[in-house]
Amino acid sequence: MTPSLFLLPLLLLPFCDGLSFYLPAEGKKCLKDEIHRSVLVTGDYELQEQEGWRTDLKVIDSSGHILYSREDALKGKFAFTTDDYETYEICFESQVQPGQLQLAEQLITLDVKHGVEARNYEDLAKAEKLKPLEVELRRLEDLSESVVNDFSYMKQREEEMRDTNESTSFRVLLFSLFSMLCLVTLASWQVYYLHRFFKSKKLIE
Repeated sequence: MTPSLFLLPLLLLPFCDGLSFYLPAEGKKCLKDEIHRSVLVTGDYELQEQEGWRTDLKVIDSSGHILYSREDALKGKFAFTTDDYETYEICFESQVQPGQLQLAEQLITLDVKHGVEARNYEDLAKAEKLKPLEVELRRLEDLSESVVNDFSYMKQREEEMRDTNESTSFRVLLFSLFSMLCLVTLASWQVYYLHRFFKSKKLIE
């Protein structure tokens, strides 16, 4: 079995009606993306039934922790809240019984949402008895908060990158000064050595 890696930014998924792709027999495909901390992620998946096939689904983080797992997955939903800013993967892996057609492919449909798009405002409206206008205002409020958080994160990353750049520049300066000092020391030693050598040979006074 030769696993293959299928990369797609999950940030694009909320703006489309799901994603469909084909999983080859004895194959593996993963979707991965970096997601902020404390973000709700939901997903709906549906797999085409194939005789003699078994497809497992796993959602893992960059440390290998399993956030969701389903053996012989056909149709269902999953949800989790991110603990930290890191890369998360949604992986499908197929196993085919001996004697089955090895060239067949399985159609997989996946719809992933996160952040504001993942929240169920219908349930919120029922729980808090909100009017349609109030629900829309709540959604806009959450969306605004999400945008502010994104900008805050971008500002933090910019500050971290600037600090790293300044630290690197300072280290390069120190290394350059050290290199120059070594070259000056080496040149001075060579001049001294040659002077002693020629003087010992009485080529110079």
